[in-house]
Amino acid sequence: MNNNNNYAVIMAGGIGSRFWPMSTTKFPKQFHDVLGIGKTLLQMTFERLNVLVPSKNIYIVTNEMYKNQVLEQLTKVTEGQVLLEPMMRNTAPCIAYAAFKIHALNKNARLIVAPSDHLITNENLFIQNIETALVTAEKEQSLITLGIKPSRPDTGYGYIQFSESKTAENKDIKKVKTFTEKPNAEIAQEFINSGDFLWNSGIFIWTSKAIIKAFETSLPETYELFDEGNEYYNTLEEDKYIQKIYPTCPKESIDYGIMEKANNVFVLPVNFGWSDLGTWGSLYTHINHDSENNACVNKNTTFYNSSNNIVKVSKDKIAVIQGLDDYIIVDEEKSLLICKKEDEQKIKYFVQDVRREKGEEFV
Repeated sequence: MNNNNNYAVIMAGGIGSRFWPMSTTKFPKQFHDVLGIGKTLLQMTFERLNVLVPSKNIYIVTNEMYKNQVLEQLTKVTEGQVLLEPMMRNTAPCIAYAAFKIHALNKNARLIVAPSDHLITNENLFIQNIETALVTAEKEQSLITLGIKPSRPDTGYGYIQFSESKTAENKDIKKVKTFTEKPNAEIAQEFINSGDFLWNSGIFIWTSKAIIKAFETSLPETYELFDEGNEYYNTLEEDKYIQKIYPTCPKESIDYGIMEKANNVFVLPVNFGWSDLGTWGSLYTHINHDSENNACVNKNTTFYNSSNNIVKVSKDKIAVIQGLDDYIIVDEEKSLLICKKEDEQKIKYFVQDVRREKGEEFV
């Protein structure tokens, strides 16, 4: 496979409000060393994709306020590889922007689209799965997503139902039957029992040609906006054009706008140790625990009569926790969170209340 035709698009514009108070509007979770290993989630994502994709072919789509963070953390990336969104418009416009810009450079481009804040523990298997999907996506001009084999009836993920009809190219890649947004616990259990549902990873593989055609068919308004900019991509006029059209872009997710409508959508079932690290609870399962099942991001916490907690304090601070069970404790410079793990989905509402009652500087 000619790697020069491989391109990656890293979506790095989210705020990650469920990871407050570590993740804030000014400094979201993808720019943090969440695992305490000396690398941020964005850096880990870049390095993972760089195995298959030349560094010059990796593009990062992010909000314009994060330009400097991206360039500071990714030293192999130039300014021209950082695509700046003037405002948040969900995933369809940012993917359209990247696809049109890359297609203007290389009509034979194969794209890997991935979020910046996911954890993948078996990176060798991830690379193998991506290579498999790239071959089929190019030969059949199909839209492929990676579906995670579910380990539990999780209500925090979207689900993909597949049918046994396969692509002509590869028997492991299945036809997508339905997409379902986050289900309730009862439906999630039914999905698990059926055996033909996967978690939606939000990782996509396709050619620039195929995804642009899908925009033309399923999201024509978005297609027209970006198609009219073909003369500006990769020129000094590109940013000015994006500033002009972005406010008029329909706010739409790629799942709802294209993947649920197109007829050439396939899924590759995978099992490479994936987590979207969407919550403190999901992080808890991926870091080491002591004998009482307490987990610390920075190893500088002493526990007494406490169990099942996750704690993050800064490296230059120690914490002593006594008598707590099943809590999230996060201490940042301006904010302190102490929350029951079972109530972690409420954190995004806490953030809304803090913003309203205490001000933007704390969120």
